[in-house]
Amino acid sequence: MDSTDSVEWTPLTITYVEYPKGDLVGKFLALLSLTPFGVLIGFVTLILFRRDLHTVTFFVGLILNEMINMTLKYIIQEPRPARDHIDKVSVPYGMPSSHAQFMWFFSTYILCFVVVRLRYNNSTYKYESYWKGFIVLSSLLLTCIVSYSRIYLLYHTWNQILYGAIIGSILGTGWFIVTQLFLSPLFPLITQWRISEMLMIRDTTLIPNILWFEYTHCRQETRARSRKLVSMKSQ
Repeated sequence: MDSTDSVEWTPLTITYVEYPKGDLVGKFLALLSLTPFGVLIGFVTLILFRRDLHTVTFFVGLILNEMINMTLKYIIQEPRPARDHIDKVSVPYGMPSSHAQFMWFFSTYILCFVVVRLRYNNSTYKYESYWKGFIVLSSLLLTCIVSYSRIYLLYHTWNQILYGAIIGSILGTGWFIVTQLFLSPLFPLITQWRISEMLMIRDTTLIPNILWFEYTHCRQETRARSRKLVSMKSQ
């Protein structure tokens, strides 16, 4: 977009994300720029319903990443791209981009998790590599689109996005290493705490693929209960 003075900007409902009025691409990118909020809501939901320590540490890493981003913003104090209504943004500084840093932290951590931890007990399972590729590529693609949306909507410059991506990737990798080497060994001890038992906090670190584990055990339990039900009815 060459000129911004003659463009009328429309706020996306319930948010401060704005896009050029009548620009369908801009509206689509404005919607995708809300992805970090959706990710945070998803994490809160997972923590409430799954009570897994690794999910909790991942969420803590995202919060620390946001705190670091906010600190860097106020240290560097580089303004966002010039725009008439930019004062509506809660934080006037744009270096580094919080959206880019958040999404690259998330996707980099996902990449490390898929490569290191997400595997089946049978490594020859033919669909494993397909699922891994789909998860990694989809998260990276979404991350790239969200990052670009902040440039298209004139909330950030290319440099602000680039540095946000670099910092987020470094922090995501670093947090995964910290979790694997230092925090995960403490999980068995944490699950023995009385408060953990009350809240049903669990540790699934030693389970290679929790989805496959839950699927197989749920199927076995369903079959066992079905046989028991049939046996009771036949008596």
